[in-house]
Amino acid sequence: GPSFDGLLGTDGRRHGWSTLAERDLLVLIFSSNRCPTAKAYGERMNGLQHDYGPRGVQLVALNANDPHLYPEESYPRMVDRAREDGYTFPYLVDKGQRVGRAYGARCTFHVFVLDRDRRLRYEGRFADARLPERVTTHDLRNALDDLLAGQPVRVAETRPFGCNLDFV
Repeated sequence: GPSFDGLLGTDGRRHGWSTLAERDLLVLIFSSNRCPTAKAYGERMNGLQHDYGPRGVQLVALNANDPHLYPEESYPRMVDRAREDGYTFPYLVDKGQRVGRAYGARCTFHVFVLDRDRRLRYEGRFADARLPERVTTHDLRNALDDLLAGQPVRVAETRPFGCNLDFV
């Protein structure tokens, strides 16, 4: 996957590959402050970090939306969202949309999993439904379980869904 460094997080610190180097797997999620799909996953993202963090997995959410097009995507609103949802992982500003473009992110809630060598191993959706009670396939968890077991990902690509990610 394309590298990135120095992205401002809602914790006021700069993050990137250099600060995440010790993690075995990176889960990059292109998210949003305003998208109903992204909002619906706050608790599940925290749960994923809680369950997989001790096993060498780091979730990172990135906001690649332009705050000039959508003021609710501003950094101060990101800080509010991270605090309101109790994020236990970095939520980063992708200023200039460089990282989103490099990964080919299409929507907010597009997931990418990178292995220890930072090779892309899974791309797509978090799960097959926005509402927890409708989920029948936990695609991201399945991919992480496969990778942590030293196996190939059984379904390496799924179709992400959510709000369009508008590049300027």
